Amino acid sequence: MICRRVQGLTSFIVMDVLERAQEMERAGESVIHLEVGEPDFDTPEAIKVAAIEALRRGETHYTHSLGTQSLREAICRYYSDTYGVNRLEPDQVLITSGTSPAFLIGMGAILESGEEVILSDPHYACHPNFIRFLEAVPKTIPVFEEDGFQYRPEAIRAALTPKTKAILINSPANPTGNLLEPERMAEIADMGRWVLSDEIYHGLVYEGRARSIIEFTDRCIVFNGFSKLFAMTGWRLGYLIVPKELVRVIQKMLQNFFISANAMVQTAGVVALTDPSVRADVRKMCDTYNERRKFIIPRLREIGFEITVEPTGAFYTFANARRFARDSYAFAFEILENARVGITPGIDFGPNGEGYVRFSYANSLENIAEGLRRIEAYLRTRS
Repeated sequence: MICRRVQGLTSFIVMDVLERAQEMERAGESVIHLEVGEPDFDTPEAIKVAAIEALRRGETHYTHSLGTQSLREAICRYYSDTYGVNRLEPDQVLITSGTSPAFLIGMGAILESGEEVILSDPHYACHPNFIRFLEAVPKTIPVFEEDGFQYRPEAIRAALTPKTKAILINSPANPTGNLLEPERMAEIADMGRWVLSDEIYHGLVYEGRARSIIEFTDRCIVFNGFSKLFAMTGWRLGYLIVPKELVRVIQKMLQNFFISANAMVQTAGVVALTDPSVRADVRKMCDTYNERRKFIIPRLREIGFEITVEPTGAFYTFANARRFARDSYAFAFEILENARVGITPGIDFGPNGEGYVRFSYANSLENIAEGLRRIEAYLRTRS
């Protein structure tokens, strides 16, 4: 008998799209991938070299359960240099094998069965599943295109109950690519609840700058990692930043469930944060993403998609597709089958995402241009 916790999990629809696209490719079809949120760049060379050298030195054993001291110190320096947060100590940083395990143990440290976590709608598709798996309750607050999909603090206040344990924020956001304004972030920090801050897209910002929740409150858990900014998705390296009172309980979970993150990957993470050549590579990647962003937004508008507030972070555009369809799931597969372009239906990100589709520009400019040409040509025949 399958347990209730697992039965309550929803599928990750973007993977359904991707897997069907891969079937088409195996059958000889040419498919353009604008559905997947994965950098198309190779990991910077200095990071790869550091990992190879670590292996040759024999860094193939368990590390401290919290992570290597050198990586935790490097993360503290990074948050000091980037956000002006000078009070962090290395023991407040806990290294994980990717950011997803960080969500599981970070939320697991504070959530009791039946307690509520507020999150936006639309939201990253996996966030509510972490909450449900822990037998807590995801409580969604609609956010709207005309606000740039930002929380309205008054809507959060109206939803607070004695069972509300935490508020989850994600800035820059998946799927919308928008940043949460610092004034709204400060209001959320003052609401007397834990703030869970998904900061995985920090560094991928093209206008303004991302702010970390730890600038505003200590009653928070920060989730971050190396996958997006450093093009290290397959390396599986993430981390949490937590208040001191949570360190020991989360450490026990790390010891029991994961033991430690990979040793040589942690060495590579230090280089990612400190090597000047990596910083130069990251700047080039960000400049390229911004070039693609500046291309894809007006081009989508030309085709007939609506984008009221332009995204300024991550590598996504969340476009209003109601001119073409009300059922985003059916529309995404229609585009895949007829135009041979993968896009993600908005319903994957919550009920308030219905009528939208997400385009990822983590693909080459040439492929983006060809993908949009195919979509435009198909939609003309359809209309």
